[in-house]
Amino acid sequence: RGCCYQVMCMFMVVMTLSCTRSLRPLVLGSTTVRSSTRRHVIPRCNAAELAAAPDTKAPDVSALGDARPKVKPRVLSGVQPTGSLHLGNYLGAIQQWVANQELYDNYFCVVDSHAITAPHSPKELTKSTYRTAALYIASGIDPKRSRIFVQSHVSAHSELAWLLNCATPMGWLERMIQFKEKAQKQSSESVSVGLFDYPVLMAADILLYQTAYVPVGEDQRQHLELTRDIARRFNDQYAKNKKRGVFVEPEALITKANARVMSLQDGTSKMSKSAENDLSRINLLDTPDEIRRKIKKCKTDSIKGVGYSPDRPEANNLLGIYETMTGQTQEQVAAEAAGWVGWGTFKPLLADALVAHLEPIQSRYKEIVQDKDYLASVLRDGAEEAEAVASRTLTNAKRAMGFTLPGDVPKGL
Repeated sequence: RGCCYQVMCMFMVVMTLSCTRSLRPLVLGSTTVRSSTRRHVIPRCNAAELAAAPDTKAPDVSALGDARPKVKPRVLSGVQPTGSLHLGNYLGAIQQWVANQELYDNYFCVVDSHAITAPHSPKELTKSTYRTAALYIASGIDPKRSRIFVQSHVSAHSELAWLLNCATPMGWLERMIQFKEKAQKQSSESVSVGLFDYPVLMAADILLYQTAYVPVGEDQRQHLELTRDIARRFNDQYAKNKKRGVFVEPEALITKANARVMSLQDGTSKMSKSAENDLSRINLLDTPDEIRRKIKKCKTDSIKGVGYSPDRPEANNLLGIYETMTGQTQEQVAAEAAGWVGWGTFKPLLADALVAHLEPIQSRYKEIVQDKDYLASVLRDGAEEAEAVASRTLTNAKRAMGFTLPGDVPKGL
């Protein structure tokens, strides 16, 4: 009986091993593919396993290159919540953010800390911050594909700005043209240190996220070059002996040529939220009647006919707006303009095109502001994702400069 028992045990072991062998998948190794968010493992068979299973065809490993998810380059940009967003903000920035959402890993913030560099109304800042975020979404920025957040909700922005202040020469800031232009509009008593120093905060905004590209117009190129200089100087001073620098030097993502919208009252000046004359701009939330009134009163020239010309800034500006509102090319608009009698024919067409283009944005905006919980959740989720990236960069910057962090074991004593 004991012998039979031993034979039966041996038979059961052999059968178990045989079944296990036949059922075990032919995977001894793996090819690992990494993306910015998750780790993908693609099964791979080795030669020994394939020899043991001649009926199994080896996978075409050469095709894995196309299957590997690509890490999208990161983009960061933002708009100040001062006043209401206008057509210049929309065409020069937001519309192009929307168009490029699938190409980049996007971080779009409402830069409220920049909005206090000049005298402001606290109540208006609060309202404008939420209104700007709602207009981001209404204009087509998808919170599922892009992070939308408020700058001050991620404290690393202000903290890194101080660290960069201590690594940035004063002379670099004194050369900033925009500070000189803005300071001339204020009295010496109202010009703040923040206005002088805000390019460093802008550098912190960009560098925190290891940003690859920054959408900028020509008027912001100087600030982006300063950001690159600050990143290079910091890396040279504090990370020269490391395998990689603390910061990535960002590149400019130049906006389209006709995306720079000029004032409706002066074709040589950029459309601005800070301009005292509200007739100088089309706000995204202007009513149809307000839009038609502003277009009717916009500045034109006395030259006969409507057409493009280097010496006709107002005509070029209005025709450029008409291009973007109708989706036509410059050649198509020029051909259409040849049949117009004059400004009296063109202005109503431009006003109608603006009203038609902005109507769905305004409708979506009204839906968003009525659902305050939704807007709050978008900003909360965006800030959490931004914080995760920003805190890592800030920690690396602190480590590089020699700061101690909570929980560190004392060294060098």
